[in-house]
Amino acid sequence: MKLMGDTADDNLPILTPVRDAHRIDEAALSRYLDKHLDGFTGNLTLQQFSGGSSNPTYLVESGSNRWVMRKRPPGNLLPSAHQVDREYRVMDALHGAGVPVPKMHLFCDDPDVIGREFYIMEMIDGRVTRSELPGFTPAERTAFYDDFARVLAALHSVDHEAVGLAKHGRPGNYFARQIDRWSKQYVAARTDDIPEMDKLMEWMPAHVPDWEEISVIHGDYRVGNVLVHPTEPRIVAVLDWEISTLGHALGDLSYHCAYAYHAEYDEFIDELPERGIPSEAEYVAAYCRHAGRPPIENWNFCVAYNLFRLASIVQGVYARGLQGIASSEFQLEQQRDQVRQRAEKAWALVEAM
Repeated sequence: MKLMGDTADDNLPILTPVRDAHRIDEAALSRYLDKHLDGFTGNLTLQQFSGGSSNPTYLVESGSNRWVMRKRPPGNLLPSAHQVDREYRVMDALHGAGVPVPKMHLFCDDPDVIGREFYIMEMIDGRVTRSELPGFTPAERTAFYDDFARVLAALHSVDHEAVGLAKHGRPGNYFARQIDRWSKQYVAARTDDIPEMDKLMEWMPAHVPDWEEISVIHGDYRVGNVLVHPTEPRIVAVLDWEISTLGHALGDLSYHCAYAYHAEYDEFIDELPERGIPSEAEYVAAYCRHAGRPPIENWNFCVAYNLFRLASIVQGVYARGLQGIASSEFQLEQQRDQVRQRAEKAWALVEAM
């Protein structure tokens, strides 16, 4: 059996001309960068990175120099959505703290310049890929996942106060607050009767482990949000920090593991050893080794929580789709199935505790 997209070409970032919906006043941007960005010499060239990102991302070129620009998207946005200022702030704080992030060059909070707030960061050459790591050898996949665990452990070891992130989020009671939030979100968007979601909303608040620790967490730490060295199986940058906050390290760790419980991966699980991809237990053990943490108790709770959270997120997308926003009926059916499948797998983990 062949994993999806098993070719090296799938790992190359895709650049396109700037899409019509994301066009900006390039002359205004050039004037601004000429005053504020070291190394900018005019003759601006702008291309757009394709796929996956909620905030439009551009390659900025001037002579032989290259940078990356991220901006808030067009349209009517909630104040708390697409927080490029948050991305800039956390990456700027983490640069030099043992977590591979691009160097930040400038943040512009004046929407009059190009219509939205934006920031400019270092351009880092690297590969983008997926959990299956198409084009990698088995040995490279094993090495990559060890580094993937190492980088997350390094993030969670950062002293958030020392790097200036003391106000990056609300400290304490992370799981309880998140369960309450996503329960309310699910109830507000509920469409179908899913008994497992009701059971989870009743059981989880009463069984939150007695954990008190605070870490900077990424919030969406997965293979698709890192850049891999052009030729080596190691991470050169962690990207997409939009929902980063202060939280619990195990919530961050189990988020990536929860994806392995998705139905789309069921047929590939048996292939992991021959492809050099660690099992869930092996990956968690690698993280604990890098973090200096003892074996984790209540692990099923962590994964069940993230499956519940993901089910609630997709339920909201599905509910909006029913209002005519979805691109296809097939997409709607996929989302509906995902909510039920994730809830069922989360409750199965609870029952196995």
